[in-house]
Amino acid sequence: MIRLQESPVQNIIFQGKSFFLKRDELLHKDFSGNKARKFLYFLENEFPNVKKLISHGSNQSNAMYSLSVLAKLKNWNFEYYTNHLPSYLKDNPQGNYKYSLENGMNLIVKDDFTKDSCHLDENILFIEEGGALLEASYGIKILALEISTYQKKYNLNNLKIFLPSGTGTTALFLQKFLDVEVQTCACVGDEAYLKKQFFALEKNEQYHPTILSRKKKYHFGKLYKENYMIWNQLKIETKIEFDLLYDPIGWDTLLYNFDEKSTYMYIHQGGLIGNESMIQRYKHKYNFF
Repeated sequence: MIRLQESPVQNIIFQGKSFFLKRDELLHKDFSGNKARKFLYFLENEFPNVKKLISHGSNQSNAMYSLSVLAKLKNWNFEYYTNHLPSYLKDNPQGNYKYSLENGMNLIVKDDFTKDSCHLDENILFIEEGGALLEASYGIKILALEISTYQKKYNLNNLKIFLPSGTGTTALFLQKFLDVEVQTCACVGDEAYLKKQFFALEKNEQYHPTILSRKKKYHFGKLYKENYMIWNQLKIETKIEFDLLYDPIGWDTLLYNFDEKSTYMYIHQGGLIGNESMIQRYKHKYNFF
């Protein structure tokens, strides 16, 4: 069984600015980042009646891979629904899709998927897309405790926590369990979409993170040359690989809103397996390799 250890924090310099980096991508080689935090409840608790795990989302989802690991560890069947699977990816499996299949995932392409169509019963565990569920608070509370302990140990004044968001679940529960400001930005949809996700899990706005304005509008999953460039610059300056889908938008937004009076801790949420397919897409579209 996987046992998660506390992830390290290190100081990095990027574009001449200093940041603390919470390296959750180092939690475990097979179960790391924000998905490990979100799904820790299901890893550490017993579900004797469950025989099958069902979820849904994109065909290269980080959550899909983490759930495939969870299902394999628990000896559950894993059924995953997506609305599109490119023929190239089907014929040339790579990234999260490839490794999820190797873990035994049964992928079903269905345009009109709904939770009701699964015919759920006591033998099926259903997990919402991206791990946007109340049980995610179990693991994120542990992350919050690690951050709080580190802050007190090193007396970090005016600390702000930053992480980019998909569903916003991690940022939301971090804000609920921390006394410092948690900042985030929308990577899937706009600020209104992200706020809607917050309300779905927590009605009290007191616990909602601060949503920072992005420098420009992004369409989720679309390739932007400047996103690759900032990702590559991060790798050069920090010697650390970040996620190529969320982190470029996150870092660009944080730098755009940077406050010299604040101390920042950036949460590295993993997702590095997905870079395998993202890099191939960038190679195909741009001629700067």
